[in-house]
Order: sequence, then structure tokens, then C-alpha cells
Amino acid sequence: MTEQRPVTETSAQKVILPDAQTVTEVRHYTDRLFAFRCTRPPSLRFRSGEFVMIGLMGDNGRPLLRAYSIASPSWDDELEFYSIKVPDGPLTSRLQHVQPGDQIILRPKPVGTLVHDALLPGRRLWLFSTGTGFAPFASLIRDPETFEKFDEIIVTHTCRDVAELTYSREIVEAVKSDEMLGELLGADNLAKLRYYPTTTREQSPKMGRITHLIESGEVFSDLGVPPLDPAVDRGMVCGSLAFNLDIKALLEGAGLREGANSEPAEFVIEKAFVGEGV
Repeated sequence: MTEQRPVTETSAQKVILPDAQTVTEVRHYTDRLFAFRCTRPPSLRFRSGEFVMIGLMGDNGRPLLRAYSIASPSWDDELEFYSIKVPDGPLTSRLQHVQPGDQIILRPKPVGTLVHDALLPGRRLWLFSTGTGFAPFASLIRDPETFEKFDEIIVTHTCRDVAELTYSREIVEAVKSDEMLGELLGADNLAKLRYYPTTTREQSPKMGRITHLIESGEVFSDLGVPPLDPAVDRGMVCGSLAFNLDIKALLEGAGLREGANSEPAEFVIEKAFVGEGV
């Protein structure tokens, strides 16, 4: 009988993991949310706001992949992702346990609708998000092009609890204090970025679903801006299916039209994140 060589974990990963990238950092925010960074393929080019397929090898020997928005901007040397933890989720139940040095699968074919090319020129950009739907906006608000195209950028982020807003708050604060962006754009441009967090369960300075706050007009009075106007406002939406549909109805009710890469208009919605991979 021919002696079989033992397969180490390292050599096994090299053999079975296609499009492998190495995890470089992991941060856990709550028992439901975490973020991680990984190496970036040298050939990968993407527009801020796009997503890729990432995952791990399944028990059946086949890649188990989900769509994940790239949370890092297009100029970053690494890639960042923001994820929910689903206890019985096929992918996230395992992905939440990755550590620096582990490998993940990353298919380097970025796509998505939450990009500047899918919007007509405007003056005010609204970024509407719930939960991990903030991820593509973490990329966009760190991209100089966003500040060059708009006079005002308003990020709304709605979660159940205050702790679930930590990631978005830290990103916004980092943008405003980033020395490189400050030198590149200037303080006046960075001042265009405004943050409007709300919670639906735990008490916080601003309570309520953003959809209700739009309907009541409270968000506009809070921010000192006029109601949605298709001549001025542009929107990007990323959240649950119900949230996406509700925001879409409100935007269309205000006269804004849904756009796409092939036909830019006043707002766009990312539909790829409904489910575990949000």
C-alpha cells in the first residue's frame, strides 16, 4: 500500500480555496455584528459602493458564497466588510469566527447599483440605510468623488439598539478627522457630511424608523433642509427588503425616479443584500 502524506491545514487551504484572500483584522461590535479586513487582489478594481461575492468552503466541498458590499473605499490597499451574525446561517455562523491569518474566498468581480454613475447630477445626496446596509456607504463617504459631486451628503442609519450604530458612528467620525482626506478635500468639503442615526428599540437621542421620520417631515426639520425635491435630491438605499420598498415608495412619491447603471436617475437601491449576507 502506498503511504499517503498527511494534508496540513495550510496546504489544504491552498488546494481547496479558490480566489483566496487572507484576513488581516477582525472587530466585533455586538453579538450580532462584526467587521473584518482582508488582503486585496492586486488586479481588483472597483467603484466605491459595489459588492463582491465572498465566503468559505462548505462541508460539501463547494464554495459557500454571499454578496457582500465592500465597505472600504476604492483607494484602500485592503478590503473591509461589515456583517451580521446569524446563529444558524450557512455562512455567517462560520464567518463570524474568522481570525487574522485565516483565508476566505473572494470572487473579484465587483458589481452593484450604489455607484455615482447610476445617479444624475444633483446637489444633496441621501444615503438611507438600516443595519449592515450601511456598508456600501462606508465606502462612498470615504471616496473623494462623493464630496466633489455633492454640496451636502446626509447619511441616515437606523438600528434597533445604540450599540448597533457604533460602526457607522466610528466611520463618520474617522472621515471627519482623516488627515489625508482633510488635506485632499479641505475642511469645508468634509463639513458636507452629516450623520442622522436613529434607533427603533433602545432609547437614544433620536428614536424612530427613518421612513416614519420622512413621512412626518421630522427628519427635514431636524436637519434644516427642505423636503425631497427631484431637482435637488439624490438617494441611495440599502437595507432589508421591506425597508427598500418603503423608501422607494417615499422617494417615488416625492417625484424621484429609480435609476440604474444603464439609465441614471434620481435614486438607486441595492437589492443584493436581502437575507443572511446583508
